[in-house]
Amino acid sequence: MIRAVDFTARDLAELLLSPEEAVAMDASGRTDAAALLALYGWPERPGLVFTKRRSDLRKHAGEISFPGGRSDELDESLSATALREANEEIGLSPGAVEVVGALPPVGTFVTSYKIHPFVGLIGNELAHVPNQAEVEEVLSFSFDELRGSYAMRRLVRRGIPIHTPSYSVGDHLIWGATARILGDLLERLSFT
Repeated sequence: MIRAVDFTARDLAELLLSPEEAVAMDASGRTDAAALLALYGWPERPGLVFTKRRSDLRKHAGEISFPGGRSDELDESLSATALREANEEIGLSPGAVEVVGALPPVGTFVTSYKIHPFVGLIGNELAHVPNQAEVEEVLSFSFDELRGSYAMRRLVRRGIPIHTPSYSVGDHLIWGATARILGDLLERLSFT
């Protein structure tokens, strides 16, 4: 059995898609967006950085998500979008991220985004500063916390009941596209 501590960034990349492979994949959604799965503590005690969106925003108010957003015409690539958005939302410098791979894109049902998730290794310094215009709080959860909080839950959104994968860590509920992306990553890295 291979232990997580035996894994390098290159080994991690082999468990993921290359950014080029992932961007070429199709998913539902009319608007391209990108998210950064900022992975810290790799490989000994891995965890991920999330944002809690402000509760007074028009879209996705109060939701937990990965740093990310819509592609901008000035972005050189979708991975550049993810890095730019992480910098704008939580002050994570693009130079502090080693993008090691990607996951298949995920479509959103209501907003029709096609989210391209990119996995990037970051250091263990988690003193990120939220952009007060968009982000209420920057959160970090270990893989152990996330795995232990998984459940299929019945939620009611916009008056419609849905049965969806979700993660509940403390007072924070991760659901929707973020939960689907997270589930894919945790499954690929199930040895940790």
